[in-house]
Amino acid sequence: MVPNEELFDYYLQLVRDAGLLVYGRKTYQLMVPYWPEIAKNPSETKADREFAQAFDSANKIVFSRSLESAEGRNTRIVRSDLRDEIVKLKEEEGNNMLVSGVDVSSQLIELGLVDEYRFVVAPILAGEGRRLLEGVSLPEKLQLRLVESHVFKKSGWIALHYLKQ
Repeated sequence: MVPNEELFDYYLQLVRDAGLLVYGRKTYQLMVPYWPEIAKNPSETKADREFAQAFDSANKIVFSRSLESAEGRNTRIVRSDLRDEIVKLKEEEGNNMLVSGVDVSSQLIELGLVDEYRFVVAPILAGEGRRLLEGVSLPEKLQLRLVESHVFKKSGWIALHYLKQ
């Protein structure tokens, strides 16, 4: 199912609000070069171009030991310890990070470094694929407080916004 304009607007706002996009290698390579190419193509839809331009102009870090170079602009590869780097970034004033992808997100949740959660539920039963928190061992049950929810009526998708209690 391809996200509609309503979903693109939601994701566009998330990217615009983030001071930094955080990826692992696999997710980064799904996003780049795809979105930077879309940003340059005037024949794409307005929604695609707007998201692509916001993505392309955003600051990004990629945690990878194997990625040799970053193709996208404003991108830095981090080969050091994930925990140390994120703790350092969290200490910087106003550094709102948007983390995407299963591996990095799961590791940061396990390390207790995620303060805010945004889940988007799609009305699709896939039956297979990667699952968030698969293989993750939390030291204790994590309580979340729902602060916002939004139903995308056209698509049936639901966005949930939680804070760690």
